[in-house]
Amino acid sequence: MPTLEWIGKSKVVNHHQEVPFRVLERQYSFDEMGKHTEDNGSDNMIIHGDNLEALKALLPQYEGRVKCIYIDPPYNTGNEKWCYNDNVNDPHIQKWLGEVVGKEGEDLTRHDKWLCMMYPRLMLLQKLLADDGAIFISIDDNELYNLKSICDEIFGASCFVSNISWQRTYSTRNDSKGIVNEVEHILVYSKQPGWNPNKLSRTEEMNARYSNPDNDVCAWKSTDAFAPGATTHQGMVYAIQNPFTGVLLYPSNGRCWSLGQDQMFEIMSQWGEYELREIADAQKRASICGVSEAQVKSGVKAIMLSDSVEDAAQKAAAIYNRGQWPLFYFGQGGKGGIRRKTYLDNVGGRVPTNFWPFSETGHTDEAKKEMLTIFDGKAQFDTPKPRRLIEFVLRIAGSEDALILDSFAGSGTTAHAVLNMNKADGGHRKFILVEMGDYADTTTAERVKRVINGYGKDKNAVEGTGGNFSYYELGERLLLPDGNLNESIGTDKIRDYIWYTETKKPAVSQQNGNPYFLGENNRTAYYFYYEPDQMCVLDYAFLSTIPEKAENYLIYADRCALSESDLLRFGITFKKIPRDIARV
Repeated sequence: MPTLEWIGKSKVVNHHQEVPFRVLERQYSFDEMGKHTEDNGSDNMIIHGDNLEALKALLPQYEGRVKCIYIDPPYNTGNEKWCYNDNVNDPHIQKWLGEVVGKEGEDLTRHDKWLCMMYPRLMLLQKLLADDGAIFISIDDNELYNLKSICDEIFGASCFVSNISWQRTYSTRNDSKGIVNEVEHILVYSKQPGWNPNKLSRTEEMNARYSNPDNDVCAWKSTDAFAPGATTHQGMVYAIQNPFTGVLLYPSNGRCWSLGQDQMFEIMSQWGEYELREIADAQKRASICGVSEAQVKSGVKAIMLSDSVEDAAQKAAAIYNRGQWPLFYFGQGGKGGIRRKTYLDNVGGRVPTNFWPFSETGHTDEAKKEMLTIFDGKAQFDTPKPRRLIEFVLRIAGSEDALILDSFAGSGTTAHAVLNMNKADGGHRKFILVEMGDYADTTTAERVKRVINGYGKDKNAVEGTGGNFSYYELGERLLLPDGNLNESIGTDKIRDYIWYTETKKPAVSQQNGNPYFLGENNRTAYYFYYEPDQMCVLDYAFLSTIPEKAENYLIYADRCALSESDLLRFGITFKKIPRDIARV
């Protein structure tokens, strides 16, 4: 597969592994009762800090658990004031740090910087995505094709789902020049190939195509009685005699009946008396199947009337006048061809397309007006995304208990959409927002607070959604630059990290009486024998404190006093603190 090359690529493809693991420090919690210093147990998170380090910090708890990711990264138009700030160990890239990325023609490395910024973040987002999850990335033409190339590398070209065109505006200025951009793009990738979206609610226009002319149990519409594949399904190509006229009816060229002959015979028998009969029509069937008469399947019988045409027509007319016709019926009052009834109750919702009109997903002007209402007429963001756009994403890619992540949170639209949908349908969706800007608390989190409690005045007042969240800052790193443990972060966070690096599963409370027990996974018991102020030695005295019988043991300690034969005999793998602690 062709890949994209740019300045700095070789240094950033694995940079996500070099990013230090930092702990998340809760600053406060918020719910309908207000702001609290104590933890309210909320599963919703707003994290202030660099999103690369924040995504790394989320791995121990959330790798492979995020159902839907939506991100709205910088479009790199030259109008945004974003800087490249990743501490990549490369002299050329180091020169970029802290510099605002310039416009096209002014900054010849602007696309290189953008790709270097996006690549490691997408690598971590791919790890966080659940096997049945999907990521939606808003972008415009400036970086669309570059983004598509690196997403093909990271997620896999087979996991590409769609390039969606979102109609971001509802009107075009008459003095606009050139070809006006009415749409922006949303690239969609899944974690695994073959991902399918949820279906959407049907529109009134779609349902209006269904009627009930025969007083059936529900509305239906007339559809084709044929299916493709006559050549490979020659046993489904044969004549059916019309009971009203006696005319022999065949599928059209290249097609066959849409159900097997046993089913078709049973349905036709609801119109009158039928029998299976050979009628020497091999030439006709061969023509339909696109083969020679010698190649067409032999012994295929026709569904023929047992009665005379006159008697059959009389019986069929009575059924036609009665109503509630069989699944396959005859058009033109019985004198036409065979049609199939497709019932409205059986068609389900509508399949999403790759064009999202503003009528369903909102537009930029709508988003600005909603922000002004939330913040009492003060403009907090120039280009927020409309809430309805994110809700549309969540309808096709989420569930009522989905975990949703937005690592370029901006104004907090994603959290607003989650809370709004939970209120509407009683769902339990959860959100994680990451925002590095100084406005993470004053705008991003503040919007979520107002959504929870209600906002607006008089006729524009909007009732609160309820809900809660906790606000976090990025804390200290777990492993110091010299490789030693940062003991100031606390033993509990170190234990959670060790469990994650070994099992790739979030930490859960497992107890067996030994305070150093981390848990058991895949018939292996894990221990982290560690005390900040003493040397911990794996010896027979420590083994005597292990209560359970496991097939294998993995034990961290400062030193091991057991011989290699003892370790082998007891099924123990020893790892030294901190040398053998893995870096994610």
